[in-house]
Amino acid sequence: MRYVGIETQRARNNTRSVLLLLMFPCLIVFLTFLFAFLLVWFSRDGQEVDVSPANAAVAFAWQAAPYVLGAVLLWFVIAYFSNAAIINAATGARPLERKENKRVYNLVENLCMSRGMTMPRVNVINDSSLNAYASGINSRTYAVTLTTGIIKKLNDDELEGVIAHELSHIRHRDVRLLIVSIVFVGIFAMLAGIARNALFYSTAYRGNRKNNGTILLVILIVVALIGYLFANLTRLAISRKREYMADAGAAAMTGKPLALAAALRAISADPGVEAVKRDDVAQLFIEHPGKKNAFSSLFATHPPIQKRIEVLEQF
Repeated sequence: MRYVGIETQRARNNTRSVLLLLMFPCLIVFLTFLFAFLLVWFSRDGQEVDVSPANAAVAFAWQAAPYVLGAVLLWFVIAYFSNAAIINAATGARPLERKENKRVYNLVENLCMSRGMTMPRVNVINDSSLNAYASGINSRTYAVTLTTGIIKKLNDDELEGVIAHELSHIRHRDVRLLIVSIVFVGIFAMLAGIARNALFYSTAYRGNRKNNGTILLVILIVVALIGYLFANLTRLAISRKREYMADAGAAAMTGKPLALAAALRAISADPGVEAVKRDDVAQLFIEHPGKKNAFSSLFATHPPIQKRIEVLEQF
């Protein structure tokens, strides 16, 4: 794998974050137009009208877009700046006090001092599985979260490698890009629910009994397809190389690549975290904690853990 410096990785992640920020409003406007077009089209009930469905949809979307974008922007700001609470709620994480585990705090502090980093918060998930993740958008919200299982079952060198991996994600600003992705996917899920409810309670839907099933089916299929497409586009924007980069950063930070390889091998045997139900949040973890199949692996944000182990063993 061709070497990419930390500054290059940071610049790439910043660029991807900006592209996602620019792409999302465009998608929202398009979705508003498409929803209006389908609603107008099926509401005609085969009757001739003076205004074409496209023109009616444009007029509706033009009027509705400022309100939709305003609501989305407000939701994005709230979700972006409250991301720590949202992620902690989704994973069941809580702060780990220094007096609870000085061993973990010493490992984190020593690694941060070796790289001149501000020490992030340390959180813990009460789960016997082996997993970890980094989160946050700036030095005030950065956090490294570990399961109780990974703390208890790994030795110091292996746990140090895992912590160094998560600190590398923070240094590379991978976490900011992931937070943007999580917020956008959450917003789309909210809009899909609003669209479904609006369709169900709309006057056109109630007044046109003959096309009830067709309207509902078409709109829900379109919303589902767009949601699926956007979720996977955000995943594709998050390069799998970030995990290799974080592994390499951890190896350089600790000087013990084989210890991280051993940790990844142990994690691969039991990565499942019971509290994690959301796939967008699951992508934060060092290894995806959910069930995987051949289809989902096509859009996975993590490379196969065995390949990561093989690369580390070549250091």
